[in-house]
Amino acid sequence: MNEAASLLAIGIALLIGAASPGPSFIMVARSAASGGRRAGLQAALGMGLGGLIFAVGALLGLSATLAAAPKVFAALKLAGAAYLGYLAFRLWQGAKQPLEIQIPLSTGRSTASTRHFLLGFFTQISNPKTVIVYASVFAALLPSSPGIEFHLLVAILVFAIEAGWYATVALILSSDGAQAVYVRCKVWIDRLSGVMMGVLAAKLAGSVIENDR
Repeated sequence: MNEAASLLAIGIALLIGAASPGPSFIMVARSAASGGRRAGLQAALGMGLGGLIFAVGALLGLSATLAAAPKVFAALKLAGAAYLGYLAFRLWQGAKQPLEIQIPLSTGRSTASTRHFLLGFFTQISNPKTVIVYASVFAALLPSSPGIEFHLLVAILVFAIEAGWYATVALILSSDGAQAVYVRCKVWIDRLSGVMMGVLAAKLAGSVIENDR
């Protein structure tokens, strides 16, 4: 497989993975619907940076290190599960709190701070299995002897896909209509998001318990 075809195949595989529902989608969607376009885009950039770090780790052989040290990998997964569980608790606990929007929804802007960027970043890196996914895709689709330039292109591609996909989600869900629906249904949307996040946390923790048997 030549480098152009390899890069295209990697891009398609990673885009499919990014579009799959999970904690990242829940977090970005809620950030955009509750905080507006700026909040959603900040979260998307955080997702892109987290994905970039995992991709670089995979390219540098971090996945092989984790595979050789299963206890370290298990600890990382438990830490990720704990973080997702914390997010689930915060979503459920804050479901009845009034929405803090300081300007009209119709402006399409928000008063979001860097907290949305950090939330996106930590949500992305809370799942260490992502680096294994990247490593699997790279192992299957990288050309036989890629150079430094190709690795750089892959890293840029990962950031563009992760940040680009979630930026698209943010732009769609930060519309006036999406925000109005969120305001009306905030309690149930937040509680459903909390439950889904909790299920994902339990699934991640359960995978550690299952592997220890």
